[in-house]
Order: sequence, then structure tokens, then C-alpha cells
Amino acid sequence: MLDVKFIRENLALVEKSTKEKGYKIDVDEVVRLDGERKKILVLVEELRARRNEIAGKMKGGKPAPELIEEGKKIKAELAELEEKLSEVEGRLSTMVKAVPNVIFDDVPLGGEECSVEVKKWGENHTTGVDHLDYAVSRDWVDFERGAKVAGAKFYYLKGELALLENALLQYGISKVLEHGFTYMTVPDMVSSRVLEGCGFNPRTSEQSDEYYIEGEDLAMIATAEMPLTGYHMDEIIDEDKLPLMYAGYSACFRKEAGTYGKYTRGLFRVHQFNKLEMYVFCLPEQSKEMHGKILQIEEEIWQGLGVPYHIINIAAGDLGAPAAKKYDMEYWSPVNQKYQEITSCSNCTDFQARACNVRVRRKDGTVEFVHTLNGTAIPLARALVVMLENYAKEGGKLTVPEVLRPYLGGKTEI
Repeated sequence: MLDVKFIRENLALVEKSTKEKGYKIDVDEVVRLDGERKKILVLVEELRARRNEIAGKMKGGKPAPELIEEGKKIKAELAELEEKLSEVEGRLSTMVKAVPNVIFDDVPLGGEECSVEVKKWGENHTTGVDHLDYAVSRDWVDFERGAKVAGAKFYYLKGELALLENALLQYGISKVLEHGFTYMTVPDMVSSRVLEGCGFNPRTSEQSDEYYIEGEDLAMIATAEMPLTGYHMDEIIDEDKLPLMYAGYSACFRKEAGTYGKYTRGLFRVHQFNKLEMYVFCLPEQSKEMHGKILQIEEEIWQGLGVPYHIINIAAGDLGAPAAKKYDMEYWSPVNQKYQEITSCSNCTDFQARACNVRVRRKDGTVEFVHTLNGTAIPLARALVVMLENYAKEGGKLTVPEVLRPYLGGKTEI
């Protein structure tokens, strides 16, 4: 979330950024509520001071009747003001949490169609094999039995496709370890505080993507970014320990709300999949450099797999609440003859850290909020789509990319 002081001092900037991101929030009302909170707080503190003064005078003897009467009056006034203060603070907190992060100057304005290509790599193929038809023909995936036990868009991976998924994971782990990330497994559920702290605020209630646990203050995670964001919650990290770089492996659960009209065939968009996610806590002055580092690692991974892609600077209207800037990597689908999203990486500045109270203690003793960044290393279900579209042979075997062969017993095809 943003600092209320920052909102008040940069009102025009916050209003413009909020509008560009497509959020309908009355930022002026945030400032008004903050002003009201301050006025009430002044009155509350004055009454508390007078109450304490009266209490001091009433010690050691019989208090004067007028002091007793004034004490009663202050108690009633204070109770009323404290109740009003609590109500205003609650409304203010709710509104502040809904205000999205401010975008960087180099973020394109407009909706999804206004995102800008910044790089292209590889030669786009013109022919490929439909991943779902091919996987079903090899008895590698079973959506029918997945639907029988869990519902539509759940699935089983079988045999060599499941082993290929494991090979992709092992390859991804090896790459992030090369770059100094600490590998972690994470909880598959988080509390509402962590969920809110991540800043996944949908623009409308129909876009809410999380599965909630009935009767518990828990939700299934949509990405390892969520538990990794909460890992250092309410902690102060010494400056010389930053940046901290983690790579979290988890299952991911998504309702996939608001995806009408998007490509959903087979494994591309499902309710549960596994993913390896990079996450960084760093100093504010390090975050732009770390954003480039995460993007570089993503490129290394997919260049190693020999997959054509391009990188786009995501437009403001498609950014979401926490990101100040985001790059998406989209692979070239030879089947659909278009680019489709495979990874993303975001700089969330201090937006998540402020909500989760993750700070850094500088060498001079001052304390401030860290910056957080995240990026996809390997989204395994979509990675399988990419492998099948690019390396499966019509009516034949699947060629194993060279970088995956060590994790499949040296096999060159399956």
C-alpha cells in the first residue's frame, strides 16, 4: 500500500496513476479522511492529557466535586471521540489499501493493447503440434479423470510428461541457483493479512481469483509470491544483508476469474499448476537493477530451451495494483501463430513491504521500507505447452531440448 503522507503530498500523481491503471477510487476522499483523522486525534490527545491531569489532582485526598464532574464529562466525550476515531481510521485504512502503486514514467499508458515490445529473440516457427491432442494421444494427460475427482480444468500428468515437468523444474532450479537465489518450498496457504499485503486487489469483485478456506482465515495461494512476500513480515533487515533473493516452488491455485476471451485450451490455463518463482527483497536504490537481473535470468532460461519469445513493457491499464512496472515474456506459439504469455517480472517498489511491514535498518541507524520484486522462472503447466508445441513430432516422438537431457537420464527423445 502507499503511504498516506505520500498520497497527500503527491495527490495529482496518485490520481493520474490510479486512473491510468483503471481503478475507480476517490483519492480526494482518502486525503479528506486523513485530515479528519488528524483533527479527531488532536482532540482525543487533549482530552487524554486533561484526564491524566485530573487523575493526578485526585490522588491523596478527597477530590473536589467539580473535578469529579469534569472527569465524568471527559470520560464520556473521550469514549465518543475514540469510537469516531476508530471508525474513521477503519474507513481510511480500507481506502488506502485499495489505492494502487504509482507507475514509473516509462510505463506505456493505455490498456493491454498499448503494451510495447522492447525485445525479440529467436526465429518464429510456422508449424507445430497441438499440445492437448498430442498429450492425449500419448496418454500423458487425463483431464476427464481430473474433472471426475476435482472438477473442470483439473488434470493428471502421467508417465513421460510428468517426468518432463520434473526435468523443467530441475533445470529452472539449477539456473536460479547459478544466480545466487536460495531455493525454498513454501506454504500453499496464506492468511488474509499476507494476501492483502501482496496487493492483489481486483478492479471488480468478479475478478477475485483466490480460493478461500471456509471457516479459516486462509486462502490457497495463486503464486509463491504470496508466502514469499510474507516471509519477512514485521521484520527489520540489516542493510548489509540485502538483497535477499529467494526462489519458491509451490502449487498455485486460481479460479481464473475474468479470463473470458483468453486462450484457455488444455494446460495453458488451469485451476492448479506448479511454478518456480523468483522473489527479491532489496534496498530502494537497488530495485531497478534487480528488475533487470530477474528479466535476464528469465531470458537465459528460455533461450536455453530454444524457445522464440518477445518481451513487452506492460501498459498501465494491464499492470495490476502492486507493480510500478512489469515486463512480460511471451513465447511464439507455432500452433496459434501468435505470442502468448509465459513469464512476467514486476518491480513493486515499497508497496508490498509497507503493507507487510518489512523494513531495512541502514548503517546510520535509520529505518525505511525495502523494495520487493518478483518474476516467474518456470510456470510448469505452460512450459509443457511450450515444449509440446515446439518439440513434438506429428505422430512420433518428442525431441528433448539439450538442457533437459541430464534430468531425463540422457534421453534425446521421449
